[in-house]
Parts: sequence; structure tokens; C-alpha cells
Amino acid sequence: MPVRSKGLRSKTRHLLLKDPRKRGTLPPNRVLQQFQAGDTVAIKLEPSQHGGMTHKRFQGLTGTVAGKQGDAFVIDVLHGDMRKTLVVRAEHLLPINSSK
Repeated sequence: MPVRSKGLRSKTRHLLLKDPRKRGTLPPNRVLQQFQAGDTVAIKLEPSQHGGMTHKRFQGLTGTVAGKQGDAFVIDVLHGDMRKTLVVRAEHLLPINSSK
């Protein structure tokens, strides 16, 4: 009997589903957006871009930008009671306007 695959994108049929009208290439401003250290961002995985994608358990979480690592950003996220550090590319992040 074959063994089921347990990769990073397993069990994401509905989690990583895009609206049919939003399929296709991303707009350049989504890929080229920049964040500063201390900015609050939301993690929204972009299914069409595999590189720089986090694990599916971090979909929808918010975190703060700690810095930059190459083309990606270092994000500090509170997952349960543990603080996690993620390296995520810009196309998987959305800025959150906070009242500062």
C-alpha cells in the first residue's frame, strides 16, 4: 500500500485556495513591498509562490518585523505560548496599519 505524502503543503486544499478571479501572476508591488523593523504584518500565504513560504500552521498569524535576511524578512510570531522566528518573503506578508 502506498504511503501518504506528508510535505509542507499537505492538507491545504482549501487553506491555499485562491479566488478564480485573482489567479495568475502577482502585481509587482506585492513582491517588492518593503517593511521596517518594528512593523506589524499579517502572514497570508500566496499559493502561487512557493519560495519563502512558511509552514501552513502560521497562516493568518500576525507578527512584528525583526529585520531582513537577504530578500526575505525575519518575523517574530507568538505561536501558542512560544515565540517563533520565521523567515518569510514579502509576497506572503500584508502590512497591518497600527495606531502609533
